[in-house]
Amino acid sequence: MNAATPRLVVFTERDEGPVCGLDEGTILAAGGALRFGTASDQAERLRMTEPAEVIIVSSAPMTREFLSALPRLKGIVRLGIGVDTVDLQAATDLGIVVANVLDFCQDEVSEHALGLMLAVARKIVLADRMTRSGGWVAGVQESMLPMRRLKGQTLGLIGFGRIARSMAMRARAFGLEIIASDPYVSPETAEALGVRLLPLADLLPRADIISLHVPLTPETRHLIDREAFSLMRPGTILINASRGAVVDEAALEKALAEGRLAGAGLDVLEQEPIKLPHPLLDFDNVVVTCHYASCSLEAYAEMRRAVSDQAAQILRGDFPKYLVNVQVKNLPQCRLRGMRAQSGSQS
Repeated sequence: MNAATPRLVVFTERDEGPVCGLDEGTILAAGGALRFGTASDQAERLRMTEPAEVIIVSSAPMTREFLSALPRLKGIVRLGIGVDTVDLQAATDLGIVVANVLDFCQDEVSEHALGLMLAVARKIVLADRMTRSGGWVAGVQESMLPMRRLKGQTLGLIGFGRIARSMAMRARAFGLEIIASDPYVSPETAEALGVRLLPLADLLPRADIISLHVPLTPETRHLIDREAFSLMRPGTILINASRGAVVDEAALEKALAEGRLAGAGLDVLEQEPIKLPHPLLDFDNVVVTCHYASCSLEAYAEMRRAVSDQAAQILRGDFPKYLVNVQVKNLPQCRLRGMRAQSGSQS
């Protein structure tokens, strides 16, 4: 490619580009040009991205086979935190940098998880349905029982990263005791934040409310399965605003049908968008929202800046701020390393 030719930054999942938008001026100043489109399949996605130096990705699968066919590709920037749709090992082996937006939406998701907790614990959605259908009659309050106040209950956070810590801070205002489980966090770190860290098998029977805040990895897929539900105390509430596949939905359906859970609040499902009819929607004590916990004007503005800035960093031959596969830095095949060396030899 001629040095004067704009280097492409491509998004293949929507004709209008990412919902959050991108800062075209930032990318243009780094020598880049934006190209948006909607790929109907992986073959079309490959044709669209063949000339790209940077791919912006939301949910499109970045497989080893796909990445191996893109010799010009320098980097992938994920719209959000999770990178479970990207084959990180393949990207690293090929010398491609992968970035995310590590601090994206921590306030929004923690607020949404708390909202789901309140909706289930206080039966808000059920009461709204009853009211709209004419069910607000004398004595209706009795039909809402059993119901417990939140104060004095125990909230168990599975995963204790930024979003979970944000939720813990907010949950204290409700008088909840906070415990957490995370093998990658030290007890001292948790204790400094006023949270007791426990192994997962110890947390499950102690928590009245369990909220999931883990990425989807081979280790966390179906982390909450039949065995996990069997360890929970009767009447537990489950909240999931992380990834749908962290929960075995067949096991969740069984636990609800057996009356083991007081309810569940879910922003994510194993298959998205939801396919109707869906068995979980048959339960009055389940609240399901459409994977929008991260949504706010402020969060999208922050993501737009972070994604655009990192795409520009890659175009300039710099490592992105939120580099996920950090080991690629030291590999001879790192494609950014080659750019930096070439730039240095020309100056």
